Amino acid sequence: MQERLSFAEGIELLTHAPLEELQLRAQLIRNQKNPPNRVTFVLDSNPNYTNVCNVDCSFCAFYRHPGAKDSYTKSVEEVMEHFERAHQAGLTTVLLQGGVNPLLKLDYYVELVKTARERYPHIHPHFFSAVELWQCARSSHITVDEVLKALWEAGLRSLPGGGAEILSERIRLAISPKKMEPGSWIDIHQRAHALGYRSTATMMYGHLEEPHDIVTHLETLRVAQDKCPGFTCFVPWSYKPERTALRRKVRHWAGKDAYFRILSFARIYLDNFDHIGASWFGEGKDIGMQSLHYGADDFGGTLLEENVHRATNWINKTDHNQMLEMIRKAGFEPAQRDTFYNIIRLYTPDEHVHVPHAGQVSEPDCLPSYLQSTTCCPTQCAQTH
Repeated sequence: MQERLSFAEGIELLTHAPLEELQLRAQLIRNQKNPPNRVTFVLDSNPNYTNVCNVDCSFCAFYRHPGAKDSYTKSVEEVMEHFERAHQAGLTTVLLQGGVNPLLKLDYYVELVKTARERYPHIHPHFFSAVELWQCARSSHITVDEVLKALWEAGLRSLPGGGAEILSERIRLAISPKKMEPGSWIDIHQRAHALGYRSTATMMYGHLEEPHDIVTHLETLRVAQDKCPGFTCFVPWSYKPERTALRRKVRHWAGKDAYFRILSFARIYLDNFDHIGASWFGEGKDIGMQSLHYGADDFGGTLLEENVHRATNWINKTDHNQMLEMIRKAGFEPAQRDTFYNIIRLYTPDEHVHVPHAGQVSEPDCLPSYLQSTTCCPTQCAQTH
């Protein structure tokens, strides 16, 4: 059992340790917590119900202000069309998120959960980031606890970890000052865990943060997990600058070595987390496969649909068989899991699966056409912010 790193030791290790040392330590811990040869994944999709948002995050290219000509909010029936595609594709989870829409109240969110549970009981609803719940409470003039309890009664059992960015007040004020109050993200997740929810934890790095901010983020997660365990996995990803306002200050991607360092350091520092997630999607397939050797034991989802990264012109696609192939190519045995990291299926070494035809799945019809291109339209980008 490793001795817990102090905050100061964490900063020293993150800043000065050779990457090879971090990798070795991370892999040792990873193999103590999980089967050494196994990498898990989930069959999922990540559609959006609205792109209307009023918090103006400088790193986001997806959101639109209320009333914008290319804004949208989907009806419950329109969201169920995404569930039907997920059903036809044999998926087990739908991760549903949207903008921070001040026009939506609790009844809309409750109806989304209830309808999904009733019509597609075999698909797990993994809905609503902390900031969406925060806005729902404000718009509905109730507390976050009341929102969480109502959604629990409707059938929601887990929350995605989006919206954390860097849990440092200095960074929040710099990149998303309108997004909640100080400490709200971790408070909402702790309140959810106390009610029985499980959630993931995330971090978006590679912009204005310093090592102190990263360790502050991980320390916040570690303390919360000590108090009331509920986080299933930690998943970091890098900031993508294209088409975002923040690109004026941060023009370049952080790079693969930074990703490997973050992954391995997180595995070492977050000693009360069972799972660390690498991403073929967030960092690219080749880097994703390499990253499985830096302390990660999970490879995320198949993401039948995804539009937030797409809005920054970061586009990757995969399916069930390609996921198996990537994990095997990286030197591991694939295992399908559910949202709670329970193993659903193991595979024989050369096994391939029949992938159901789900029709042509793409971004929402009402998403601006320029987001489907490979080049950025400066006029549209200016209108975004």
